[in-house]
Amino acid sequence: QVQLVESGGGSVQAGGSLRLSCAASGRTFNNYSVGWFRQAPGKEREFVSYISWTGGNTYYTNSVKGRFTISRDNAKNTNTVYLQTNSLKPEDTAVYYCAARRYGATTPADARLYDYWGQGTQVTVSS
Repeated sequence: QVQLVESGGGSVQAGGSLRLSCAASGRTFNNYSVGWFRQAPGKEREFVSYISWTGGNTYYTNSVKGRFTISRDNAKNTNTVYLQTNSLKPEDTAVYYCAARRYGATTPADARLYDYWGQGTQVTVSS
């Protein structure tokens, strides 16, 4: 079992930044790929970003490319994946969830491939 806890959300003005964290416990996190998803009120959950278990592969949805950066440092065994969010826009407002699956994902944007989910952290961006 892997337990995931997100943190770092908050309320910021447009153009601001937040660093979201996804902390894992229960097992060595180095073998798990991680995806970030978000869900805004009244909308479907959508894929945001992905990092492979090695950290060698990353993906982003088009709307956040150039503004968000996903990262991990397996060498430090922090069991944490980060999502740096910059130049935030009101349309980024949502609950952000991290999810994990062991090893890689052939289709990182498919939420059904992930076995473990966190409880979410709220990001609110005002104009």
